[in-house]
Amino acid sequence: MRVSVSWLREYVDLPADLPTGDLEQALVDLGIEVESVVDLAASVTGQLVVGEVREIEELTGFKKPIRFCRVDVGAANGTGEPQEIVCGARNFAVGDRVVVILPGGVLPGGFAIGARKTYGHNSAGMICSAKELGLGDDHSGIIVLGPDVTAKPGDDARPVVGLDDVVLDLEITPDRGYALSLRGLARELSHAFDVPLHDPALAPAPSGTETPAYPVEVRDPVGCDRFTARLVRGVDPTASTPSWMAQRLVTAGIRSISLPVDITNYVMLELGQPMHAFDADRIVGPLVVRRAEAGEKLTTLDGVNRVLTADDMVICDDTGPISLAAVMGGETSEVVTGGTTNVLFEAAHWDPAMVGRTARRHKLFSEAAKRWERGVDPAVALVALERAVRLLTEHGGGTPSAEILDIDHVRPRTPISLPADLPTRRVGVEYPPARVVALLERVGCTVAQGADRLSEDPGAVGVASGVGTVLSVTPPTWRPDLTDPADLVEEVVRLDGYDKVPSVLPTAPPGRGLTPRQRRRRAVADSLAERGYVEVLAHPFVSPELADQLGLPADDPRRPAVRLANPLSEEEPLLRTTLLGPLLGTLKRNLGRGHRDLALYEIGAVFHPRVGAGSPPAMGVDRRPTDEEFAAADAVVPAQPVHVAVVLAGDIDPAGWWGPGRQAGWADAIEAARDVLAAAGIPDERVEVRAAEHAPWHPGRCAELRVDDAVVGHAGELHPAVVAALELPRRTSAMELNLDTLPPTPVTPAPTVSGFPPALIDVALVVDDSVPAEQVRRALEAGAGELLEDVRLFDVYSGAQLGEGRRSLAYKLTFRAPDRTLTVEEAVAARDAAVAVAAERLGATLRGA
Repeated sequence: MRVSVSWLREYVDLPADLPTGDLEQALVDLGIEVESVVDLAASVTGQLVVGEVREIEELTGFKKPIRFCRVDVGAANGTGEPQEIVCGARNFAVGDRVVVILPGGVLPGGFAIGARKTYGHNSAGMICSAKELGLGDDHSGIIVLGPDVTAKPGDDARPVVGLDDVVLDLEITPDRGYALSLRGLARELSHAFDVPLHDPALAPAPSGTETPAYPVEVRDPVGCDRFTARLVRGVDPTASTPSWMAQRLVTAGIRSISLPVDITNYVMLELGQPMHAFDADRIVGPLVVRRAEAGEKLTTLDGVNRVLTADDMVICDDTGPISLAAVMGGETSEVVTGGTTNVLFEAAHWDPAMVGRTARRHKLFSEAAKRWERGVDPAVALVALERAVRLLTEHGGGTPSAEILDIDHVRPRTPISLPADLPTRRVGVEYPPARVVALLERVGCTVAQGADRLSEDPGAVGVASGVGTVLSVTPPTWRPDLTDPADLVEEVVRLDGYDKVPSVLPTAPPGRGLTPRQRRRRAVADSLAERGYVEVLAHPFVSPELADQLGLPADDPRRPAVRLANPLSEEEPLLRTTLLGPLLGTLKRNLGRGHRDLALYEIGAVFHPRVGAGSPPAMGVDRRPTDEEFAAADAVVPAQPVHVAVVLAGDIDPAGWWGPGRQAGWADAIEAARDVLAAAGIPDERVEVRAAEHAPWHPGRCAELRVDDAVVGHAGELHPAVVAALELPRRTSAMELNLDTLPPTPVTPAPTVSGFPPALIDVALVVDDSVPAEQVRRALEAGAGELLEDVRLFDVYSGAQLGEGRRSLAYKLTFRAPDRTLTVEEAVAARDAAVAVAAERLGATLRGA
């Protein structure tokens, strides 16, 4: 909201010498965000003068209308001759007075003005619009001064257009709708500087009469609990908006349209009451305020034909809807400049929730809707009506009707019970009861002392003898945001000053460090990051088609998914049951951005619905739920185990002058799973890798990982059909483990470091193709005994000389003793024992033997 300080001073007695910095700080202290404070006098430099248009020559032959003007600027240009200016605007005529900046001046934004030849004519200066002067967003035409302006050509135009003022650009939070008006801001500043407030809402206004100004029926008193109207007949249709009013509207960012419409906008800014002006001669029959019928249509003032729903409120006549209530009027009853002589003013009070939904549904965020959805004072309708009628008759003539319509169904505010010591207990600063009462009354609340009660905290500051007083607080009509004791506590703190609340950090209790689960998760993340994987955080939402794209069987437990009641996107309404779907989506997105070699990982929860759990019990907010209610609600919450997953595509070893590189494959995904299990504290001897068939992996290149003979995850190359469905590169590989199924990390003794040299022996064993290399490794470990330090597979070979269905696995065995140097005999004996066990268990034979 933009507002000029000079306008504010009409309602609050601010100090005459108040620095703008102090004004800004006062608003910030009150909880009102200040976007900017602009001294308009310094925003335009050079000669900005009043000019009078003497001649206009229409230039043709160009893509847009261009006019060559001669403008009288008095003696400001040093010659007294008319100034030649080329201008594209068309909203002015010969004899109009305009605002001209002469060469050498600089407009807001550093736009320097000079003399140049354009469109075949010399142009020295510019005729200015409100946007060019930084007074608003209207760039549809230049500023034309009204007949009430007494300045003559050559006079300084800054006081005329309000460039001698200071403008505040404020960001009003949704709960402070009253601050979207001069009345509300003035009230806040009166609190800040402890100065008198001149509340325009206290102006006398006549009450409603038994005979209405115009026949109106309100069929929905919930959506519209107050409706007032008054008719003004015989208005001069050619009457223009006074310059002071137009200037204030422009400063606030509202375009001047016509006198009746400008008055409604002016009253809205002044009192916070949105209004609407109807052309009474264009209304057919009585007015009806009701909910729209689904499918009804209305062409609003912006020229858009809108299809209405049953949740919209409309004002109708015999022809149908003529106004989208509280949001925007319709074209059929629009006040027409130069043609409207009978004006019907309407000031009503609408349901904020209804207005907010309507504005969002139609994407129509008008200034009126912005105020309605934040809350408007229902008690100010008649005052606003009287203010609008007086302004119209004063500047446009006409005779107001004696009849005033006032349909009032507004419910009185419900008192709030506030323990007088609650602000002290909640904030930690002592607020005596008398101070609490005084501050709430300054806000406009009516405070009465209720019954005493025993304090919830007898030791709290400010409570005497364990007995506290309960205040009965009735909020004012302009503060719909005050609904419970916490709101009143906030008002007490805000008005007393946030700066008086000390910044005292609570004493941190001694911690126990990370839990085992947290340590495991961090260790897994660190391990993958150290190996070059990049962590991503994908959205947990997936589409219903994902299960088919991943090729999951019909009975797969990952197919049932939790459906969100209010999803961010209707295309992804389900919660993931596997990390691979969103993670592969991230991989595809990065591939589309030009990345080719990717290794990504994610650690997060998956969601498995509890079949037959039903719905959670309804729990109110008047009390704490019971243990039984908590248990019943928790039984419906889906299981959320934590998984870790990786995906790989492209080269895992980059190519370069050092070599050709290597493409990532299924073995890398399995190695990533081994790394995760090692980082999770699972000893290698407890891990078993077996061939498996499990979607979405390739059936011949998939491994299941077992810990203590329990399956904890799978790894390998993705199925070609899955790769095709998701448009991923060939050979894309992935791994996913369930971290919650891993057993607790055992206490691992520190390894014994031997200072003696190792004995290295290579063995090549021939086994059937069906024998996993992991089982061979385990057999070698079992037979080698305590002297074996490490065993590593370094070669796999198959050929005709080995026989059909046979392959050779070559392992490097490392033997070392902690207390001596091994002899050759000891190392060979350990090697032979390892080979013997492999032969016994798996039928392995030494290659070449």
